[in-house]
Parts: sequence; C-alpha cells; structure tokens
Amino acid sequence: MEFIHQCPECNFELVRKEGEAQHYCPNSLVCPPQVKGRIEHFTSRKAMNIDGFGTETIDLFVEKKLIHNIADIYQLKKEDILSLDRFADRSASNLLEALEASKKVSFEKVLFAIGIRFVGDTVAKKLARHFGSIDALMAADATQLMEAPEVGQVIAASILDFFKDPMNLMMVESLRKSGLQFQLSPEDMPVKVSEKLKGISIVISGTFEQHSRDEYKQIIEENGGKNASGVTRKTNFLFAGADAGPSKLDKAKEYGVKIINEEEFLKMLRTA
Repeated sequence: MEFIHQCPECNFELVRKEGEAQHYCPNSLVCPPQVKGRIEHFTSRKAMNIDGFGTETIDLFVEKKLIHNIADIYQLKKEDILSLDRFADRSASNLLEALEASKKVSFEKVLFAIGIRFVGDTVAKKLARHFGSIDALMAADATQLMEAPEVGQVIAASILDFFKDPMNLMMVESLRKSGLQFQLSPEDMPVKVSEKLKGISIVISGTFEQHSRDEYKQIIEENGGKNASGVTRKTNFLFAGADAGPSKLDKAKEYGVKIINEEEFLKMLRTA
C-alpha cells in the first residue's frame, strides 16, 4: 500500500516527526479543515467559551472567507454577520456580545485556546502560572520551559516551534490588539504562603504517604518553589517517593542532583 504524500485538502507536503507514527499536514493556519478545527477549539467551552460558533456557523464563515484564522473572529462586523443567511439582527448582536465578553477570559484559557500542539488545558494553566505572561513564555528557551510543571522535551519543543512561526506571532499580536488577556491577573496568581523554597527547582516522582503528588506540587508553589517535570543540571532536588521513575533517578545521579525523600522534604519546609 502506498501512502499519500500531500494533504488532500491543501496539497501541502505531509510530514512525520521523529518518534510519531502518523503523518500530518503542517499547514495548520491555512489548510481549511485545520482552520475550522482551530476555530472550533478556540471558541469551545473549555477555551474561550464563545456562544454562537457551532460547526455549521464556522464552516459558513470560513467558506465565505470572512474568517481565515482565529484572530479574524474579532474583526467581524455586524454587517459581515448579517450578510449570511443564518443570521438576523438579534443573533448577530448576540454573537458580537459573546465575542466582547470573551475578552475577559483568563490568560490560562487563552493560552489553551490558541492551540499549541500538546498543550492541553492543564499544561496551559501550569505554564500561565509559571511564566505569568505570554511575553515571558515566548522569551523562554527549552531549559527554562522544562522548569515549568508538566513540561518535558516534547512539549517544550512544540512551544518553541509554535512561536518560531511568523504567522503564529502575527496571530498572537492580533489577538492582543483585540484586547485578549495575555497576562495572569493578580487574583489568578498562586497563593504564596512563604518564600522558603524561592529559587529552588524541584522534580517530584513517585507516590507519597502524607500528601498526594499534586498536593506536594501545590505546596512547592505556595512556598515559592518551582515544579519542574524533568531532571536537568539546573534541578536542585529530586523529591522521590515510592516507585519513583528510574530514568529520573538515573539522571539525578548523573547530574549530581540531590535526591530527598518525604521526611527530608517536610523537614526542609519546617527549618528553612
């Protein structure tokens, strides 16, 4: 069986990244089905939560060339919407009101909505809280990205690739000019209990007795520390519980990173 080499929708050359099984079309900002998919994702309840952008409506906007990318939805005018058969005056007004309301959606949801590959809603939340703004995220290198919770090599590479693309940068700037939130608001910032772990990068692996792993991650953040997903030379501690990952243990030993257990971590908090 011979596999196709070009996208059947836009004729772009298909690619397959190392370590992945499937080929895909990289022309995500122009390929019609991908443009529609990105808009569906952007406007979905878990992302920008914009009422009125059902599948049929999105298809119509794209086919009539009123929208070419997700940033274009904020350029829609009432007369554009009323030119479509599906819309009357009230429904057009409702859609514009929903778009205006979405400009208040938090940065972490905006970050999820823009569609960086492998960045789901949980990772987007972690990234937003770790970096605080889109500008800090865009300025980060691979090592700095992997210091953020839940971010490993694959996600870091995907983020770097996303912000290398001039079209993505233009899209982000257009969304920024439209008034979307690209900085974490003070009320969304993690609550700080102390600065006992300020400047300390900790990788957690395994299971624990007194708290869950997620609870310990929260404790680290609340005390000013950084949750990192992978062990690097810049990691200060590997906080290892039962069944800690062998690869993390091996890297910690290779890089000379101190390995601490649950008792040692809690003692660190008490005495710091």
